[in-house]
Amino acid sequence: MAEWIYEIVRQGGYLGIMFLMAMENIIPPIPSEVIMGLGGIAVARGDMHFWPLLLWGTAGAALGNYVLFLIADRLGYERLRPFINRWGRWLTLEWHDVEVAGKFLRRHGHWVVFVLRFMPMFRTMISVPAGLAHMGHLRFLLFTAAGAAIWNALLILGGRWLGHTLSEAEVWLGWATVAIGVATVIGYIWRVATWKPREG
Repeated sequence: MAEWIYEIVRQGGYLGIMFLMAMENIIPPIPSEVIMGLGGIAVARGDMHFWPLLLWGTAGAALGNYVLFLIADRLGYERLRPFINRWGRWLTLEWHDVEVAGKFLRRHGHWVVFVLRFMPMFRTMISVPAGLAHMGHLRFLLFTAAGAAIWNALLILGGRWLGHTLSEAEVWLGWATVAIGVATVIGYIWRVATWKPREG
């Protein structure tokens, strides 16, 4: 698996990285840890360079988050609520969760967007309450890009270290991809099977 992902990264170049990172935030097919980690391996092998990789990867992450932000910003609470109520089981989400996230964001401000960029479970979803709260577009982009840049830099450095240390580093990332994918599917099935709407 990692071989073909690495080939996409290598042959697609920086625009390929941007595309994968945007898609990872909109419809997560491949974790950003794998994308940027393989990018770091490409840096170690001389196929890519650190700063352009960081720039394009961060741009892709910010773009993907901004798409979700715009959708939530345009729909607003009232038009989003019927959708959540109807499909809540499959989203494993109910309207109460949206309200709690919105209140948390309003209480702690734009720093929430920055901090949650370092948390795999929440770095994408925070775009929705930020959009629903009609956070300033430029402010959202600045804080999500700043958080993504720091996180991506760490991933690139980690991948570069693996590339220098292990001759078949992409194989290890390949197994990590499989493990993350299996865990995600199992976790989702469990949440759907045990999900119960809040009473009242």
